Amino acid sequence: MKQYRKIIFVCENGTTRAPMAEAVMKEYTLKYPVEIESRGLVVLFPEPLNQKAEAVLISNGINMDEKMSQQIEEADLQDGHLILTMEAAQKDKLFEEYQEVIQADVEVLTELVGDELEILNPYGGTLQSYGLCYETLNKTIQKLVKLINKGGE
Repeated sequence: MKQYRKIIFVCENGTTRAPMAEAVMKEYTLKYPVEIESRGLVVLFPEPLNQKAEAVLISNGINMDEKMSQQIEEADLQDGHLILTMEAAQKDKLFEEYQEVIQADVEVLTELVGDELEILNPYGGTLQSYGLCYETLNKTIQKLVKLINKGGE
């Protein structure tokens, strides 16, 4: 895997899966410096982190108090950036909307690391479903960190 300057996790509205993935990824050590951020595909106005997602992060020792959702923009899609979506449909939507400007590598997170299932959206579910989402993201991101650190050698 090539070295990236920035990794951006993307989900639908940027308040649950992508910021959780960002928070989890920031807990790991990478062999080279890389910015880690999250964005939403449809962010009409900045919103705070989903309360259940925040509760799960806090219970795992991660604090993202000030995190607000941000709309993905053309500037995010430049060369040297890795864009990771939670679902194939989100990757497709990115290419539909930005195909002329995408220079970044765009992948579905789970496909990139060799997992079969996408990261399910816990939105509207129980606190347990958010906890399950966190656990899945954590396992998936462990694989991602190994891939990135192998590529950085």
